[in-house]
Amino acid sequence: MKAKILIVEDEPAIQELLAFNVVQAGFLALRAEDGESAWRQIRSIAPDLILLDWMLPNTSGVVLAKQLRADARTKDIPIIMLTARGDERDKILGLESGADDYITKPFSPRELMARIRAVLRRHIPVLPDETITTGGLELSPTNHRVSAQGNNIELGPTEFRLLHFFMTHPERVYSRTQLLDQVWGTQVFVEERTVDVHIRRLRAALEPAELDGVIQTVRGSGYRFSISSNQRPV
Repeated sequence: MKAKILIVEDEPAIQELLAFNVVQAGFLALRAEDGESAWRQIRSIAPDLILLDWMLPNTSGVVLAKQLRADARTKDIPIIMLTARGDERDKILGLESGADDYITKPFSPRELMARIRAVLRRHIPVLPDETITTGGLELSPTNHRVSAQGNNIELGPTEFRLLHFFMTHPERVYSRTQLLDQVWGTQVFVEERTVDVHIRRLRAALEPAELDGVIQTVRGSGYRFSISSNQRPV
C-alpha cells in the first residue's frame, strides 16, 4: 500500500515539483496551500507523512507543527520541515516544534526522497517477512499472497493486514478500537464501524475456501480469529 505524503506548500511551482517527485518515488501526493487546507486533508485522509513548508500564509509551519503535536489524533504523524532558513537556531526551532527532520532549500529530489524513506521507516510498522501457516491458510508478507489449500485468495491491502494481525494473534478477542489501533494505526481518523466493513470483505474472500468462520464475532466485545472452532457466521 502506497504511503500518503501531504505537501503543505503555498508556492504553486514548488508544490507541483514536490508532488511530481513524490509520485515518481512511488508515493501518493496530497496537497495543501495553508494550515486550514492542511487540516482538512489531515482529517479526511490521514497522511503517513507531512512535508511542511516553514513560511505559510496566516499560520507558519512551526505553529502548525506544534498544533499537530498537541492533538492526540495527529501527534504521531511524521513531519519533515522545508525551509530556506539554514541558520542553526532555525533548525533547532523547527525540530523543537515537533518536526522529525529538517531540510533546507534548495535541495535535490534524491536527498528529499531519502529523507522521506528514512522517516517513514521509523514510523510505519513493517510486517515481518516470515510466511504464516495455520489451519490451511498460508500468508506471505513478502509476496503479499494468501492461499487456502493451495488456491490463491485475493485480498485488498487493509484486509491483508487485518488477516495478518488475526493470524499472528489467534484465539484472543479484540475490540474494534483495538483493531483500528493495531491495523489502521493510531493516527487514522475512521469510525469503529469501518472495521465491520473490512471484516465482511475478509469473510467474503475466505468463503469459497469455507474459512469465513475463522473470523468470529464475539457479541458485545469484538472479533476473534479461531481455526480450532471454525463455524460459519450466521
